[in-house]
Amino acid sequence: MSDPDKANHQNLYAPRHWPSWIGFGLIWLLIHLPVSWLLALSKLLGKLLYHAAKRRRRIAEINIKLCFPDWDESQRQQLLRDHFSAMVMGLFEMGMAWWMSEKRLSKIMDVVGQEHLDAALAQGKGAILLSAHFTCLELSGRFYSMSIPHPWSGMYRPHENPVIEHLFQRDRKRFFSQLIPREDIRSFLRRLKANEPIWYAPDQNYRKRGHVMAAFFGIPAATTPATSKLAKISTAAVIPFEYRRQPDNNRYLLQFHPALENFPANDDVADASRINQVFEQMIRRAPEQYFWMHRRFKLGHGEPDVYNKQGL
Repeated sequence: MSDPDKANHQNLYAPRHWPSWIGFGLIWLLIHLPVSWLLALSKLLGKLLYHAAKRRRRIAEINIKLCFPDWDESQRQQLLRDHFSAMVMGLFEMGMAWWMSEKRLSKIMDVVGQEHLDAALAQGKGAILLSAHFTCLELSGRFYSMSIPHPWSGMYRPHENPVIEHLFQRDRKRFFSQLIPREDIRSFLRRLKANEPIWYAPDQNYRKRGHVMAAFFGIPAATTPATSKLAKISTAAVIPFEYRRQPDNNRYLLQFHPALENFPANDDVADASRINQVFEQMIRRAPEQYFWMHRRFKLGHGEPDVYNKQGL
């Protein structure tokens, strides 16, 4: 270990990071409980988080109201409360991904549609696994590594918390052949050329230069056109890749859908809108498990902003 790496490693254990280590220690202890107990605990802690995280609650409330205008207020409030419970469960699911035994996990996992991934890789051009941010995102990576014979890479955004980033790097490397920073397009294309699937989740707000405004639940949202551009350059298949906790709450689904046909088109907005529609379909099947606390409709450059009036 080089001196800078050693110093950074030591800094992870500085007193300011002790709360993070204690939190992950508690998660490590709790994931030894039955999953049904974790669900019950997540509901309890979700109620506390609902009242404590006022700013995030307000962001989620705005997003849900915008995306489900035909729902009555009681339905939206129930979704909001269920979402906070799902977010707490997401922390447990992260711990399950990192520390739960393969024997236990194999009993709660279902995989559907692997033939679509197999068919895409048979073409020798890799596959872009088009995903969205759901609470069991981390757990689905572990499920893939347990059940799918094809090595894969994943795009990611470094976390601001160094302890979380350290754990992400350490444990995700067990699931992926390579972790690719989201700005590293060359590595992305290189792994596709090696005929690997790449896990890619472009569903969150994108306000950088070159974004397009595409409908998301019928509302214009800043969206990256990168998916269609990468698919065009690589000619790789784009396969919607879905993961969620199933309605019985005791099992998880990993699902590969058929590759998108006639994609990309020669229209960035149409392509981005189509991708957003794929995400909408996934979200409607498990709305409480989607990351509603993200400011999906945040705009910039003087454009109207649905969060501005709330100071968010």
